[in-house]
Amino acid sequence: MAVMTPLMSFMNPDRLWWLAVPVAIALLYLVLAARRRATSGGSTNSILRRVLPRDAALKRHLSVLASVLSLASLVVAYARPQAMTQVPRERATIVVTIDVSRSMEATDVTPNRLDAAKSGAKDFVDSLPSAFNVALVTFAGTANVKMPPTTDRTQLKAAIDAIRLAPSTAIGEGIYTSLDVLEKLAPQDPDHPDDPAPGAIVLLSDGATNMGRDSADAATEAKKKNVPIYTIAYGTSTGYVVENGQRQTVAVNHAELSQVAKLSGGKKYSADSMKNLQAVYQTISRQIGYVEEYHEVTDRFAGIALIFAVLAAVGVISQAARWP
Repeated sequence: MAVMTPLMSFMNPDRLWWLAVPVAIALLYLVLAARRRATSGGSTNSILRRVLPRDAALKRHLSVLASVLSLASLVVAYARPQAMTQVPRERATIVVTIDVSRSMEATDVTPNRLDAAKSGAKDFVDSLPSAFNVALVTFAGTANVKMPPTTDRTQLKAAIDAIRLAPSTAIGEGIYTSLDVLEKLAPQDPDHPDDPAPGAIVLLSDGATNMGRDSADAATEAKKKNVPIYTIAYGTSTGYVVENGQRQTVAVNHAELSQVAKLSGGKKYSADSMKNLQAVYQTISRQIGYVEEYHEVTDRFAGIALIFAVLAAVGVISQAARWP
């Protein structure tokens, strides 16, 4: 059973008992207001209505409410609240692994699968924390390292633009090559040089393996090395290419990519349009590029308390003084 993580915690929760003070003040005000209404006679009410502005009671109520909320916000700030926020991971290497087989020429995704994949991949690398190293691997019948791990986004996006199509599909080879990149080329942590670099593979493909080593074995190897693979099945069931004057259907194969993700400990996604692909990349970016941590937000509640205090002061002044 999943355990829900609270959105907020307190560094000094024992101080929250001070919330009893604004609650007590609010209750006291309600009691006094009720008693005042009960003891006021009809004639007195008529006189007061003629003497006092009609909105005086409303201003009084709002002023008291703002004062109570200001006090409550100060108490929460005094307890030093912490909110769950997303912060960039300090260090990781991501391998973007793209299928460049001939089927990626299909135009069921505008302008075609490969060009849309390039655009989505560039947006993805821009969305990752700047300290992340990103590598680029492409595969068709064989796999090639187009860019070793780098933080230079300009150089990396130039490598993505230079991708060209090739025959056949070897998903397993793409995974093994990506694992080699992480093992041999990923920068080491200077404080812990013997620890493997934290990493993940983001693999985009539209087809099934027809050459090279088995992708399931490659995914199992990735699991052993603690490298999750996030697969994206890209394209539609109606995609086709024309070869030698004949139309050949190149529908997306979801089963193999699902198996790869499951065996490696990653997740499988589907994208049948450029917009959908960008949304998938954004989701993956949040999952692998950021971590949720508690951060103190005392200043946030102190600011809220100040706002309510100003509103309360304005309300009191509007009743006690005449404006020119």
